[in-house]
Amino acid sequence: MGEAADLVPHVVGDITDESAVDRIFSTHDVSSIIHLAALQVPFVRANPRLGASVNVLGTANMFEAAKQYGVRTVVYASSVAALDTEGTTVGPPTTLCGVFKRANEQMARIYYEEDRVVSVGLRPHTVYGVGRDQGVTSAPTTAMLAAAAGVPFTIPYGGACQMQFAADVAQAFIAAADLGVDGARVYNIPGLRTSIADVVSAIGDSSIGFVNISLPFPEETDADSFYALVPDYAETPLEQGVHTTIELFRSLLAEGHVAAPTPEPPREQLVDPKRVAGALPPP
Repeated sequence: MGEAADLVPHVVGDITDESAVDRIFSTHDVSSIIHLAALQVPFVRANPRLGASVNVLGTANMFEAAKQYGVRTVVYASSVAALDTEGTTVGPPTTLCGVFKRANEQMARIYYEEDRVVSVGLRPHTVYGVGRDQGVTSAPTTAMLAAAAGVPFTIPYGGACQMQFAADVAQAFIAAADLGVDGARVYNIPGLRTSIADVVSAIGDSSIGFVNISLPFPEETDADSFYALVPDYAETPLEQGVHTTIELFRSLLAEGHVAAPTPEPPREQLVDPKRVAGALPPP
């Protein structure tokens, strides 16, 4: 795995820089794009202009490159935040980040209709595992890191979500790039609806807790169409994924590659606390 990864060219650049993106595609023979670059909910709230630049302009740059250089398929990360509270696209998203993700899904549709750029958008819910260190729904992973480090931590929300192990989600993106589909499709990534209380139980550390408020996202989404696309998609059981994550964190902590988290998450990592608590109507 490590040796294979070393064979892949790594280029550092700014996804919002059109000329930088063009240099990459003109230099390398790119057959498919897996586009994951984005700012998540707290960072978009803190800097909406930058959020729009990265999340929307950056995505437009990927589609333009695909059109210009004849890339076979663009697979991009949308989000559960693109959905309304019922898990559909009928109502509006509840965050600015979700608005940008919804815009990207419509952008993909237009690029197919006008330029025949094929795309697959995948909507993760709560991805967890080593490396998941940003965004509102990174808190369960931070709790696993805290358990590995032996420090207390409180997940700043409760309710339920679809826990999705990072390695499984990676396989979903790779499968979508390899299937050779047509059109501009969007799918919800599968995941078993899991209460945050059950996540804490799976972590198995009495110093890990949660706050009994819910995020303004649907707790579960319909992934039947994804299973039709990838019928052999397999999900790692929660207990196994949590155990693997904690053990990896213990190794990384011992090697000095990660640091123990602070006992309490900074408030800016939350979705607007007033809106989460129901004090404000949906936007």
